[in-house]
Amino acid sequence: MILAAPQPLKYTLWHSVCAKFEPVCYGFPSSRMVKKSTIEDIIKEDLADIWSVLNSEEKHLIAKNFVIHNYRKGQIIYAEKDEPEFLWCLIKGKVKRFKNGVGGKQQILRLYRPIQYFGYRAWFAHEPYVASTMAIEPSQVGCLPMTVVKELIDGNMNLAWFFIHELSKHLGGSDSKVVTLTQKHIRGRLAEALCMLVDNYGYEDDGRTLKIYMAREDLANLSNMTTANAIRTLSSFAQERIITVDGRRIRIVDEPTLRNISRFG
Repeated sequence: MILAAPQPLKYTLWHSVCAKFEPVCYGFPSSRMVKKSTIEDIIKEDLADIWSVLNSEEKHLIAKNFVIHNYRKGQIIYAEKDEPEFLWCLIKGKVKRFKNGVGGKQQILRLYRPIQYFGYRAWFAHEPYVASTMAIEPSQVGCLPMTVVKELIDGNMNLAWFFIHELSKHLGGSDSKVVTLTQKHIRGRLAEALCMLVDNYGYEDDGRTLKIYMAREDLANLSNMTTANAIRTLSSFAQERIITVDGRRIRIVDEPTLRNISRFG
């Protein structure tokens, strides 16, 4: 049974101490205290898009309220129907956003990569979360209270435009996914999922092996098909020498052909 992690405590990161229950504050070696300058360096890199449009006072406000948590593989970050409180930013690792449908079947709606923001749409919409998020490998996730985000937006039009742009991109992506899931055949759906994994996470050093190892069930949930169909389609791609499969390791042998299958369904 997977337990939802406790909600982040509202304290400053450099004055926090590690708790007994994960997620915990960022685990820096040999130290429970984190210097303010260190936190600001982390935020400059990981929240660069937001950081670049802020003045010094706004940057200080973010640094004072930004908290980093560690999540184990399979640990829930937030659950469907939870009340939204935070802007989340994936720093390291991989996170999936999913929803349980009819009969408890899981549909993966989105996969997040470093550095991507999530969890804020529901707060803007004044509604509970309509989906859940889970770490699919050990991950570090930063969070910022949405009350702080609102305060920043109220005083900074550039930040407001940043969120409008982000939400608009996600809306366009959702529209495209609806077409994929309703009109493409099984081969096209799985090929698109594999291409999306290439675009999101890239390859290992060999330039061929996907830099994410997903269970067959997760691949099926991402492509809106049964696990059995996902296994059969992967085997078909392997027989056609488009990919090779070794456990959860998938090596893309013929990317142009895979993208053609994805494009034409």
